Amino acid sequence: QIVAWVTIHTMWMEMLSLVLQLVTGLVGGACLMRLYMQWHRIPLAARAGNPLGPFIFALTNWLVLPLRRVMPSIGRLDTASLVAAYLVVLAKIGLMIWLGMGGGLWWMVLWVAFLDLLALCLSGLFGLVLVHVVLSWVRTDSAMADWVDRMVLPLLWPLRRILPTLGGIDLSPLVLLLLIQLCEVALRHLRYSGGF
Repeated sequence: QIVAWVTIHTMWMEMLSLVLQLVTGLVGGACLMRLYMQWHRIPLAARAGNPLGPFIFALTNWLVLPLRRVMPSIGRLDTASLVAAYLVVLAKIGLMIWLGMGGGLWWMVLWVAFLDLLALCLSGLFGLVLVHVVLSWVRTDSAMADWVDRMVLPLLWPLRRILPTLGGIDLSPLVLLLLIQLCEVALRHLRYSGGF
């Protein structure tokens, strides 16, 4: 009976961890998207042609707008969105510790939250590049395709200057995806060394 209880407890903890990851990915990712778009001066408003603007506002306004009152932007850097994303990740780790799914010294918790924030950035970039590749094959003239292009092309231009095209095929998205995955592997090892 103890074994059955431990199995059920483990299952519930895994399910709860999955839900926490999903919520953190949505809210924290939306904060990072808001930060990234402001950095590249991509308008967020739906009337400006951004199909995800209302969704991003709905997920982030409750946290970003109060922070913006005390943390104004520094040039193009939206500090409120950056801090909001970090606080979301930190809240997830704090909740996991409270539920007994991790632990450590306070400075290690802050460090692991920073690593998780970087991992969230990388997974978001990976998804954007993947969507860009698929949309470039389909060649759709839509607001979404234009928006994804504006997000991904600044990352691809430096690689396109270095890499030659082979048989008319642009290898820069493939190389960027590989670089992102290499960074994710390094971050995972750093995170596990922190005991989480």
